Amino acid sequence: MGLLDRLSGLLGLKKKEVHVLCLGLDNSGKTTIINKLKPSNAQSQDIVPTIGFSIEKFKSSSLSFTVFDMSGQGRYRNLWEHYYKDGQAIIFVIDSSDKLRMVVAKEELDTLLNHPDIKHRRIPILFFANKMDLRDAVTSVKVSQLLCLENIKDKPWHICASDAIKGEGLQEGVDWLQEKTVQSDPSCEDMKR
Repeated sequence: MGLLDRLSGLLGLKKKEVHVLCLGLDNSGKTTIINKLKPSNAQSQDIVPTIGFSIEKFKSSSLSFTVFDMSGQGRYRNLWEHYYKDGQAIIFVIDSSDKLRMVVAKEELDTLLNHPDIKHRRIPILFFANKMDLRDAVTSVKVSQLLCLENIKDKPWHICASDAIKGEGLQEGVDWLQEKTVQSDPSCEDMKR
């Protein structure tokens, strides 16, 4: 059973569709994370860089997931904003071993947070400080500091250290996101208690 199957079971929702945007710079591990979140029988053995974007749809017994895997290459980042309006949650992936591009990741995050379709919404944001298995990786606390996540006051957010190839840290993130997605959905008022 994949992590998203587990997420849908925990949500206990009937036929609810959750739109999740998966964003981050190129080579941060977005596609690998999405692949690990899919049910094991739907996982791909070969992961290739995303050109433009890809949409992964899969269903479980009670939830339908639509995950938008957006390319992090500079020339495609302008596509991200076309999907903000319908996004119900964001997964923002950071390569924790790429200290040189941490500033670029912060700039993209700031642009995202200030976009009119995101700015005034309490959309939950899950950060994966990915590639923690690499020798040069900084801790998730350091990634949080470098991205100034403590300044995000109007949206629920959480950061998890992760190793997407092994699937480490993904369950913690999915558990948090599932909880926050239910809380931000007014049709799930009874599930908040």
